[in-house]
Amino acid sequence: MSADQSQHPHPDCTSADSGLVSRIIASPNHGERKGVTTPDCLILHYTGMPSGSGAISWLCDPASQVSCHYVVEEDGAVFQLVSEQRRAWHAGRGHWAGVSDINSHSIGIEIVNPGHDAGAPPFPEVQIRSVIDLSTDICSRNAIRPERVLAHSDIAPARKRDPGESFPWETLHAAGVGHLVSPAPLGSGRFFARGDAGQPVEALQAMLALYGYGVDVTGQFDEATEHVVRAFQRHFRRDRVDGVADSSTIITLRDLIAALPPAVSAKPSA
Repeated sequence: MSADQSQHPHPDCTSADSGLVSRIIASPNHGERKGVTTPDCLILHYTGMPSGSGAISWLCDPASQVSCHYVVEEDGAVFQLVSEQRRAWHAGRGHWAGVSDINSHSIGIEIVNPGHDAGAPPFPEVQIRSVIDLSTDICSRNAIRPERVLAHSDIAPARKRDPGESFPWETLHAAGVGHLVSPAPLGSGRFFARGDAGQPVEALQAMLALYGYGVDVTGQFDEATEHVVRAFQRHFRRDRVDGVADSSTIITLRDLIAALPPAVSAKPSA
């Protein structure tokens, strides 16, 4: 959850966009989408707080300057806080495929889970089922492509870890939500890490940027690149999240790009 300072007067959410919504709890923290009318990304978060009720209170507090469109409780209940037509303040500073105003381009779902600071507990099956159903509904109605279903950590690698490596992306993918490939097995061999430099590092950065990550193609494996590699691993190669670009990470990234639809993979992002 992240700050956004530009509030615009507008009626709060009064009707549900999805038939899966259990209750509307309107947040005042929203504004107009800028430059787009229809969202083209779905961003998944965890709340990172001890309780769902506490998270909803924070997301609805004008002083917090944060919000989201939906909250999914541990028991699977779905709450809507902001209309999908409005720009909720869930993504903060981020970048994906040349876009920096992620809030204008996205719908945000907060999944109730205390997160890494509480030991990254597993997400209940009933909660994940609701996340799948809600995500399917949102993506269908807004024509959001599978590869545009992202983690908060994907768009803000240096700042965010959610929903984390314990989030079952493979379960969502099996149900038709998100873009995924089977990760290459862990093994030995050449790897790249912070401090390395050269054409192979440049090629790695170019591949990450092609997929959508906000990384500069410099040929220097710097701290920013390490953050991006770690974010990639949290989503797509979750067996080891260490920011080291080993062969498993690189092969998984290659396979992920190869599995993109031709219109997406044929050209690099801006």
